[in-house]
Amino acid sequence: MFLATVAGPTGSGKSTLALCLAQEFGGEIVNCDSLQLYRGFDIGTAKTPPGDRRGIPHHLFDVLTSQENYSAGEYAREARQVIAEISGRGRLPIVVGGTGFYLRALLEGLPALPVRDEGLRKRLLAREQLRPGSLHRLLTRLETGSAARIHANDVQKTMRALEVRLLTQQALPPPAEARALEGYAIIKLGLDPDRNELQQRLETRTRLMFQTGLMDEVRSLLAGGATGNEKPFEALGYKQALLHLRGGLTLEQAVESTIVETRQYAKRQRTWFRRDPEIHWLAGFGEDAEIVAHATQAARCGGLRR
Repeated sequence: MFLATVAGPTGSGKSTLALCLAQEFGGEIVNCDSLQLYRGFDIGTAKTPPGDRRGIPHHLFDVLTSQENYSAGEYAREARQVIAEISGRGRLPIVVGGTGFYLRALLEGLPALPVRDEGLRKRLLAREQLRPGSLHRLLTRLETGSAARIHANDVQKTMRALEVRLLTQQALPPPAEARALEGYAIIKLGLDPDRNELQQRLETRTRLMFQTGLMDEVRSLLAGGATGNEKPFEALGYKQALLHLRGGLTLEQAVESTIVETRQYAKRQRTWFRRDPEIHWLAGFGEDAEIVAHATQAARCGGLRR
């Protein structure tokens, strides 16, 4: 069985390339973007609208409310099940997205961990809100090694490490205990467009997002019961839009902040994916005809046939 992945920085055209490959090889799309899991978060995540999906099935989009959280381990388990179902239909699973840690969890696996304890999490979160930084300090006392690998400001990862420690009385297990995805020949494709052109595209896309409904989308989410404290509101664009609505930024400041942080995020994504020597890199954008042709040829050389 075959599995294809399409990775690369935000704005590089991953979704478009994945659609082209799905049409060519009889594939179905599996989301690997942590924010596109959330319903209602569409414009700021550049989610492909249903009308533009060319009739190709898309999986793991719009499966969470803003109040729900999803760990990399939970994503990996769900995605593996979806991939197995796609393969069982004789179709090609095409995993596309820029959340590198989720993709690694899917392909390489993560060590077995206890399920989430919502009661414990609520108590830990209340402690952190009362005394910011207290969770990381507690983790440092209990497990220096785990704390050293987690940034002091990353509350979600700190809380998960503490949760594991308190539930099992042990530190996070080492990566060597992970179980990789088995039974698939994996074809990895990566988009690597010109950096200056990508930066310009990201600026244009960000300005267009704010002009074509991002603010209304955030207002709608808040009117629907979201408080703004939920995890997806920490995402680029959404946190700036929220700050603008609450008087913390002017509209232009919100736009400029999003542009700067999106460029920084794209740089981090490049660095992450460049660590994988198995990725076949394509020097362009996913909608370029030449890049689509090169990707198709690379997939065929990897063994894919219609």
